[in-house]
Amino acid sequence: MNNFSFHLVAFLKKIGGYTMKIKNEAMLITYCDSLGNNLKDLNKVLDKHLNGVVGGIHLLPFFPSTGDRGFAPSDYTVVDQAFGTWEEVEALGEKYYLMFDFMINHISRESKFFQDFKQNHEDSPYKDMFIRIHEFFPENRPTPEDIDLIYKRKDKAPFQEVTFADGTTEQVWNTFGEEQIDLDVTKEVTKQFIKDTLKDMASHGCSLIRLDAFAYAIKKLDTNDFFVEPEIWELLDEVREEAAKYDCELLPEIHEHYTIQMKIADHDYYVYDFALPMITLFSLYSGKSNRLAHWLKMSPMKQFTTLDTHDGIGVVDAKDLLTDEELNYTSEELYKVGANVKKIYSSASYNNLDIYQINSTYYSALGDDDRSYLLARAIQCFAPGIPQIYYVGLLAGKNDIELLENTKEGRNINRHYYTLPEIDEEVKRPVVQALFNLLRFRNTASAFDLAGEILVETPSEETIIITRKDSQENRAVLTANLQTKDFEVKHNGEVVLTQLAE
Repeated sequence: MNNFSFHLVAFLKKIGGYTMKIKNEAMLITYCDSLGNNLKDLNKVLDKHLNGVVGGIHLLPFFPSTGDRGFAPSDYTVVDQAFGTWEEVEALGEKYYLMFDFMINHISRESKFFQDFKQNHEDSPYKDMFIRIHEFFPENRPTPEDIDLIYKRKDKAPFQEVTFADGTTEQVWNTFGEEQIDLDVTKEVTKQFIKDTLKDMASHGCSLIRLDAFAYAIKKLDTNDFFVEPEIWELLDEVREEAAKYDCELLPEIHEHYTIQMKIADHDYYVYDFALPMITLFSLYSGKSNRLAHWLKMSPMKQFTTLDTHDGIGVVDAKDLLTDEELNYTSEELYKVGANVKKIYSSASYNNLDIYQINSTYYSALGDDDRSYLLARAIQCFAPGIPQIYYVGLLAGKNDIELLENTKEGRNINRHYYTLPEIDEEVKRPVVQALFNLLRFRNTASAFDLAGEILVETPSEETIIITRKDSQENRAVLTANLQTKDFEVKHNGEVVLTQLAE
C-alpha cells in the first residue's frame, strides 16, 4: 500500500466509510483467541506465517457473550476486552476482507434489551423484540401437536420461562441454548436493531456478514418454523437491502439438505458448500470419483467452500448427493479410519446439539494422514467458489482429546488453543508448508476466476481431472487418483504442485 492509499484508508476509516471488497482468495476462519491469545497475537501470526496464504478472515464472534463460544452475544457495539479493541479489528480489515457473525435469530438473555424487558415487562420499549408464547399462539394452544410440528434443536418445546421484576412469569421462544433468546424479526423495534447492527459492523470494516441460524428466524403458526417461505425471503431481502447501503454482502448460514443452498444461490446470495466435506471423505475412503464429480459439476460458483468449520462435519448436507448407504458407510468409516474419533463425542454425553454432525478435525477424520489431507485440500481449492480454511485445518491439526474431556463439549475436539511457540513449530511440518503453497497458488492463479468455467472428467473409477479456466484460457488442472492419493497440479501446462512422497 503506497503512502497516499494508506492515508486515504485512514481517512475513510475515520468517517466510517472503508470496507475492503471480497476477494477471490482463501478465507481463514478463526476465533480471536485460538491463534495466540488475542487479536494482537493473531495479527502477529498472520504477518509472520500467512503472507499470501489467506486473503480474508472470518472472525468468529468477538463480542461480549454469555455462552456458546461467542454465539450468545450480549452487545454488538463493543469488542470483548479479552480479545482486544475495535482498532485491532479494523487493522486486520486494512489487509484482509473481513466477515463478522450476526445472530439474527437470537441474542443473549443478558443483553440490555432482554434485561430491560425482564425489569419493566409491559412498560419496556423492547417487549416486542421477543416472541411471547401467549401472544404467538391462540387460546388453549400450543397443543402437543403444535410442539411436535416445530423444527426443534432440543428434545423439548423451544420455550423458556421468564420471571419478571413484577413477580409475573411467562414463556418466550428459545430455540438453542438457554442463554440464546429468539428475536421477533417481524417487529419494528427488532428491525431497527438489525439496521443499527449492520451499520455498526460495516463501519468497522466488515465486507461480509454471516447470518447465523437465519433459517430459524421466521416463526409462523401452523408451520414447522424452519425456513418458512415466502417470509424467509422477505427477511433476507430486507437485510440485504440494508447491508448494501454499506457495501456489505450476506452469507446466510444453514445446515440442511443441499437443495436449500441451491434455492438461496438462485436468489443470488453467497452460499456455503457444506456438502463437500462428506462427499470428499466418501471419495477418499472409497477411492471412487463419481459422487465428487457429480457434485462439482452442479455446484454454484458464488459460494464459499468448506471442509471444516467451528461446528462438526455435517452429514445431512450431503443427503441425496450420497445415498443413505454411502452416507452410512462414510460415517462408519470415519469412526474406523479417523484418529480418536468416537461416536460418543457426537452424542448428548458431550453436549452435542446436532445429531447430524460428527465432531472431529478434518485431518483426524482422514486418519492424521498427510497425503489424504493434502489431496482433500487440493479438491477444495479446485471446487467452484472461494475456499474457507478453519484455523485448526490450516495447521493440519489433530483431535484435541484433552480439551474435549476437560470441557465435555463435543465440538471442542476441533477447537484447539494454539500458543505462538506451538504455531512456530506446526508451520514447519511438510503437510502445512505444502498446504500454504497450494493456497498461495489458488489465491493468485487467474484460472480460478469465479466468472470462469469448471470442467470435470473421470477417466476411470478412481481418477478425477478438474480443470478451472478463465476467459483468457488460463488453465489450472488437478489430476488425482483417489485410491493411491497421488495428484498433480498444473497451471498453463507447467507442474506447480505434486503430492507429498510416501
